[in-house]
Amino acid sequence: MNLFGNTEVEFISSKDNALLKQIRLLQALGSKGQKQRLANSQAVLEGVHLLQTWAGDPSLSIVLTSAAGLANPEILESLERHLALCPQTRLVELDTALWDSISELENAPHFLGLVQLPDSVIQPIAKQFLLNGDVVILEGIQDAGNVGAILRTVAATGVKTVVALRGCAHLWSSKVLRAGMGAHHQLTLYEDWTITNLMQYLDAPLLITAAEAKTDLYALQAQLKNPVAWVFGSEGHGVSVALRSQGQLVRIPLAAGVESLNVATAAAVCLFETVRVRSS
Repeated sequence: MNLFGNTEVEFISSKDNALLKQIRLLQALGSKGQKQRLANSQAVLEGVHLLQTWAGDPSLSIVLTSAAGLANPEILESLERHLALCPQTRLVELDTALWDSISELENAPHFLGLVQLPDSVIQPIAKQFLLNGDVVILEGIQDAGNVGAILRTVAATGVKTVVALRGCAHLWSSKVLRAGMGAHHQLTLYEDWTITNLMQYLDAPLLITAAEAKTDLYALQAQLKNPVAWVFGSEGHGVSVALRSQGQLVRIPLAAGVESLNVATAAAVCLFETVRVRSS
């Protein structure tokens, strides 16, 4: 009996299958993985929550599970919901013994998919393009957990646009996707931009977090009433001198003896203060 209507279930039992090789390449670390993701216009989603976020979205074009996954009611419900809306999805049952060859998670339900990258990542920017409204800019943030946490906060505060400058952790890497917990699906993401690109396309004023800034975050009520571009820099060095010269430096007040905040925490403080000002 076919549980999924007109969608056929393909079975893979060979570790040398071309799809499995493709997944491993897309999961590769650093620039090697990023090159593959851009060349194939695909990224890997793994985990029940991530795939639930994309359920019903045709960009989720390939889904893999196993016999163990098909016995999981939560996975089965997600598959039924997705395939009811996207019956053209390629559905693969992988031999359970091969699951560890593609999974990056330990003891997690067997659920993995390939999603098509959005146009903002793979298509060139139009000449007359402008970033409208609030924007979050990430410069040199290397830790995937920090980047993903910031994306979650951005989505939670209603900001829609994120620009990652060249040198950041890749937004569509598997680790950032997992840390983002589905935030990618709610955001328009641009990456590998230069500062020149940013200043060419940016419409809002830059607010740049810096420990030595004279302006206090909580003195920005007037500026925060209108769209702004918040900039958050690398864990070790903060925002670069080249970018600092382009905007207003802002300090988050800290208790005596405390030098700095984790960058994801700093982003949360600034973005939720923006929400508070606008709601008051």
